Amino acid sequence: MPRINFQLQLVALKDKLLAMAALSQQALSLSLEAYLTGDLGLCDHVREIEAAINTAERDVDEMAYDLLAKEQPMAIDLRFILSVIKINGDLERIGDQATNIASRTQFLHDSPKISLPIDIPDMGEKVGVMIRRAIQSLLEADAKLAESVLAMDDEIDDMNRDVQNELMEVMQQHPVVSGQALNAIIISRNLERAADHATNIAEDVIFWVRGSDVRHKLSLAEAD
Repeated sequence: MPRINFQLQLVALKDKLLAMAALSQQALSLSLEAYLTGDLGLCDHVREIEAAINTAERDVDEMAYDLLAKEQPMAIDLRFILSVIKINGDLERIGDQATNIASRTQFLHDSPKISLPIDIPDMGEKVGVMIRRAIQSLLEADAKLAESVLAMDDEIDDMNRDVQNELMEVMQQHPVVSGQALNAIIISRNLERAADHATNIAEDVIFWVRGSDVRHKLSLAEAD
């Protein structure tokens, strides 16, 4: 009976984390919609969601640490709880990136609308795919799906570099739009960081399922 109760608690912990993941995804999606439409009401909604994310983070951490202390899990169960603690932090930081985008949107509200030679919606969509795949890999304990998230990270890094290069040139040639261009650079950076957090989540899923730390392998490959 104690073992069955422990497994039920693990399921409850996973459910709490998935509910938090849904909030983080929603916050990022709404922040991008706010940026693209200029809807300040959405910015307020993002901040409300962030408050819920912060509360959820504390609840998940408390439950995870309680299980570690009381149950002293081993092997895959231990890896799962350790992964949950790390994923919990990354989900909270995705919420932070969404809030940053909302803040940039509010800052830009009174600025003239201009067309910039970048595609923030496409970048945002790709980051959204990364986050959804990372969460799906957690839901299904699917290490191969998690690996597909890792493969997308370089593309987002390249897109962020392109945005910075393009908009630095715009600011040099058209200083009057420097404010809008600088905010777009910051938003691109927020998206790139959100992608990094999705990558972290995917790495933790692989660690949970396979027991292998792919971060070290990636570091060695980059060093070569």
